[in-house]
Formats: sequence, structure tokens, C-alpha cells
Amino acid sequence: MYSLARSLLFRLEAEKSHALALSGLEWAHRLRLAKYLGGERVDDPVTLMGLRFPNRVGLAAGLDKNADHLDALGALGFGFVEVGTVTPKPQAGNPKPRLFRLPDSGAIINRMGFNNAGVDHLIERVRASTFDGILGINIGKNLTTPVEQAVDDYLLCLKKVHAHADYITVNISSPNTPGLRTLQFGEQLDELLGQLREANTRLDQKTGRRVPLAVKIAPDMNEDDVGLVALSLKNNGIDAAIATNTTVSRDAVKGQRHADEQGGLSGRPVFSSSNEVVAELRKQLPKMTIIGAGGIDSGAAAQVKQAAGADLVQVYTGFIYRGPALIRECARALSERV
Repeated sequence: MYSLARSLLFRLEAEKSHALALSGLEWAHRLRLAKYLGGERVDDPVTLMGLRFPNRVGLAAGLDKNADHLDALGALGFGFVEVGTVTPKPQAGNPKPRLFRLPDSGAIINRMGFNNAGVDHLIERVRASTFDGILGINIGKNLTTPVEQAVDDYLLCLKKVHAHADYITVNISSPNTPGLRTLQFGEQLDELLGQLREANTRLDQKTGRRVPLAVKIAPDMNEDDVGLVALSLKNNGIDAAIATNTTVSRDAVKGQRHADEQGGLSGRPVFSSSNEVVAELRKQLPKMTIIGAGGIDSGAAAQVKQAAGADLVQVYTGFIYRGPALIRECARALSERV
């Protein structure tokens, strides 16, 4: 069924088909049909970061930026769903077209630019949701905020979403907001994470509710870079790392249509580099929760990510190409670990 729907959707411009697919899923959910698309949620509970995940497969941030479709997506069998990236103020993102398919490689290039309706809208949608899985909220900075003042945007979002998130992800690795990736290194990273950790601890103490912090990093780092990031995560008491975001490399898709488009490349081509980052993080941070993302398009790929060191996995591009069946396939594969 999904193969037929995808063949029709893929005839449309990518961003239009994305919106149409989410609208269709929303209607299916309202008619109480969404749960049949992915089957019953695989029961494979695991406790990480002090949270009990129903299973190890989650939806990566970016697909539902505003939490407008949280219940419908949650009904497909995910153990956790991450919404966002959300910024303090609404913003339109980059000019269209900004989303491109590379079907020969099971890949997507996007330069969306944190298009979202703002943090207040997202909170309203989360409040109205009945999703019973683990909810992550991914936060970022507005395009118009200078990188030197980025911490102000992150702190504002953190304070607003704390009461509504099971965990919060700090996105410092999107290639589509100028200067953002510079926050992954050195004093800037320590300053950002230190302030966020301090603010989050105060909120935890005030509310009596601990909300873990995760940081999402890029795949375009060498071993030394990953080591420095890992040290900063450890020193600032971060609870989890998400590895990885999209890549700016085009080595794996040279010559393909749209390969020269600017933006972040996701899907199968980022699988190996993502796994390398996961493995290095696991080496450096043996006790930290690691969420593996990038190129998971089968249960076998999820197992490879797990073998590299991931405790949990997230899907996005593979989900676009494979549909809801991928969720159950990956959850079952990970439940068979030795």
C-alpha cells in the first residue's frame, strides 16, 4: 500500500508531497486507522536517561517541526518521537525549493532553515496531544540571532519547553543556519552547554521533574573533533548524544540529479560516517546514552547502528522511502539483540 502511495507522492514536488503525506496521515488518525499502517507497537521497553522507552525506535526531529502531527505519527508504533527544531520566534526558513530527493541513493537533501511556527505554537500542540510515548523537543536559534548571542535563544526555548518535554535536544549541527555548526567546538560549546545545563538543573529542582539534555552533532568530524565534543558533553553533564545530523559531503552522490544542491544530505549515504561517529562516541563515553541516526532504512541497518554503540535509533529519510513498515521492522530487529 505504501509503495503505491509513495509512487504517487513522488510525482509531486518534494515539499508539497511531504505536506500532503502528513495531511493524509492526520486524516487516517482521526478515522482511527493510523495504527493499522505500522501495526501494533513493538513492546521492547528499555530505561535510559531515567526514561522508560516503549521500544528503541524513534522519529528524528525535522519531520514534524511544530508537533502538528504528534498523535498521528505516534500511533505508527514509535517508541519515541522528537519534534522541532523549534526556535523562539516563528520563521519561514530558506526560499523554496529547499527539499530534493535522490532516489538512486535513498537520500534527501534539504536546506529548510529551521522553518517553524515558533516555540509557543509547538507548546500549544504538545499540550493538546495524547501521545503516550517518550517526547523529545529539539531546540535551535533563529536565523536573525547572531551566533554570539545564540545561547539566549536556546535558553528561552529550554525554559519554555521544559515542562512539556521528556527530554530536550540541543541542535547545534544543522548545516542550514549560517554559523550554527561553529557552536560544536571549543569554548563556544562549553559556554553554551554550561549555561544550558545550569538552567536545566534549576528547572529540574524547581519542578521536581528531571528532564534530560541531549546534543545533536554532525557527521562531518574527524576522530579528534569527536573526542573534543565528547569531552565537552561529559564535562557539562549532558545526558545523551544524537549522532548524527545531515552531512555536507557529496562524495557518495556525485553525478546524481540534485547532488549539487546546497543543504544537508541524509539517508543511506550518511550511514557509514554516522556509524563512525557513534563508535567513537561510544569509545569516549562508555556510559552515555547514544541515539544513532543517519541512513537507517532496514532492520539490518538498525542492528549495525546498535552494534556501533547506539542505545536507541531514530529514522527519518528511511521512513520517507520505506513507510511505516520500517518502524516495526527496526523495533523487532533491535529486540533480537544478543
